[in-house]
Amino acid sequence: MGWGSTTPQRQRESSEPSNRVINSHALPDTSVKRSCDMSYFFSTPVDIDIVLEEFDERQAVDVKLDKNRKEKVPLYLDGESVKGQVTIRPKDGKRLEHTGIKVQFIGTIEMFFDRGNHYEFLSLGQELAAPGELQHPQTFDFNFKNVEKQYESYNGINVKLRYFVRVTVSRRMADVVREKDLWVYSYRIPPETNSSIKMDVGIEDCLHIEFEYSKSKYHLKDVIVGRIYFLLVRLKIKHMELSIIRRETTGAAPNQYNESETLVRFEIMDGSPSRGETIPIRLFLGGFDLTPTFREVNKKYSTRYYLSLVLIDEDARRYFKQSEIVLFRQAPEGLTLAQEQNKLMAVS
Repeated sequence: MGWGSTTPQRQRESSEPSNRVINSHALPDTSVKRSCDMSYFFSTPVDIDIVLEEFDERQAVDVKLDKNRKEKVPLYLDGESVKGQVTIRPKDGKRLEHTGIKVQFIGTIEMFFDRGNHYEFLSLGQELAAPGELQHPQTFDFNFKNVEKQYESYNGINVKLRYFVRVTVSRRMADVVREKDLWVYSYRIPPETNSSIKMDVGIEDCLHIEFEYSKSKYHLKDVIVGRIYFLLVRLKIKHMELSIIRRETTGAAPNQYNESETLVRFEIMDGSPSRGETIPIRLFLGGFDLTPTFREVNKKYSTRYYLSLVLIDEDARRYFKQSEIVLFRQAPEGLTLAQEQNKLMAVS
């Protein structure tokens, strides 16, 4: 089997459009009043607080909101109940007329390229209050028992899988809605068989190597162990690196989108090797932002991982070979109760 190769290219630099400064005359004082009036018009007449049970004691996951912001979200497992309390507080002591109050537990897949359309794969609901009036704060309990959460939460490049609690206060005018996110992990039983990856690759009369990884399926805290053996070296190799690539596929043909991102670059050799030389590989996965391998989640998206072995010669030409690996989330020790309550699936 041969190598893929690329030659160095000048990367295009993208630049943000410059901000325009537009001179404007000072607004008259009446605009301030108008702004306040509009703010009052669009303000909600009620505050809604959603508190999940055991929130402080429950393990939390840092979820990336954007480049610089993260949010701690409580972690749940498949089969766990989702329960808590909702407190409704009318503002300024005013009486609130409503046509009903309900709470929902929802699972959605959001496709960013599809105009932000949401696809609900899970929707459970409970009525908290019949149509009526509220003048003082009131607290309601809710409990969604033993909820099946068949997919793991995911926040990708073009797609997001999300679970959340939604509270809706229905009104004759605009409804008031609040949402509270939670995160779901799906644990898997380690595979009974886990074959190694072995490959013999080269460039005719220039390079011939054998490489081997000890297995093809890894849990997210695992260690990739392997070796590279050089049978023929006639290229002047500058250095060699091992990369982990995540490939996200969303949608279906002909409207299918593929995005690849390099998550890890790990240099395993600096300088040209000799014939007969063996280079060991040892890469710890625990420190990287990895998810399990996902295949055809609700027929909407897949996420696959690849090990990419890259050689760079003195002319900056890159020679690479990719091998797919399967990543899975292994249940931590002491999760006996959860294992009994939930049907853990084996890694395929």
